Amino acid sequence: MANNTASPKTMESNHRVASVLATGLFVILCAFIAFPLLAGLLASFRPGRELVQNGLAINWDFSTMTLDNYKYLFGMGGDNSKVDSAKYFMWYKNSLILTILTVVLTLLVCYFIAYGLTMYKFRLQGFLFFLVIATMCVPFEILMLPLYQEVTALHIINTRAGVILPGLCGASTIFFFRQYMQSLPGALLDAARIDGCTEYGISVRIMMPITKPAFASMAILCAMGSWNNMLWPLLVFRDTSKFTLQIGLNTLLTPYGNNYDLLIAGSMFGIIPILVIYLIFQKYLIDGMTAGAVKG
Repeated sequence: MANNTASPKTMESNHRVASVLATGLFVILCAFIAFPLLAGLLASFRPGRELVQNGLAINWDFSTMTLDNYKYLFGMGGDNSKVDSAKYFMWYKNSLILTILTVVLTLLVCYFIAYGLTMYKFRLQGFLFFLVIATMCVPFEILMLPLYQEVTALHIINTRAGVILPGLCGASTIFFFRQYMQSLPGALLDAARIDGCTEYGISVRIMMPITKPAFASMAILCAMGSWNNMLWPLLVFRDTSKFTLQIGLNTLLTPYGNNYDLLIAGSMFGIIPILVIYLIFQKYLIDGMTAGAVKG
């Protein structure tokens, strides 16, 4: 009888080939992802007219690179730049406040909804969760007009509440929390109740620290969604003083002239908060994944 078992050398060779192919694939994917970021970074150090003429390209001609765009961004390029710089950082502050409020409130609301749908057994539990999941199938373009009418009727148009409240109960965030909680041992709740812990204490003092990986992952995704959101804030906000960074940068694109010097530098500077949020919560994500709820 022929022996079909692969030899250790053959298995090692196959493993090495698979590792090389996987590494090559990820290098190609990283190159595709890094290209627009690197091209935008290089363009931010060149005059805006070059962006109009040549578009985004990786050109290492250091003779054309200057810090003029960033000087203009920080108001060091004359009186006009000080005006534009003040508007830019006003939009920047609005986006930061809106993102922080959205992330904190969304995570708290979705966590408690998922906690109730997971840890308690009651009638229509499955049906309610089905309704939550069903909302993921409805495009935002269909909900946009009813939401706008609702926000107008509640008299919260042109306010941060009008932007934040309609999206607090994110179906994907609730689903993620629920799926994570289902993998946790139910004995934790029973042990806490035996020790006299209240239901609120169980959810906040016991379950919430354990779900730190879910909070970290959803914080990154919610922050990215809120920071890059443009359509809904554009419908809600009326005053330019309340515009977010995305809306404000879009106002620089006009038929009468485009301020690409501020636009490209401001766009690259606007990436920083998302990078900071990712670096912060990545640490907690790794710590939470390596820490067990039940030790021993």
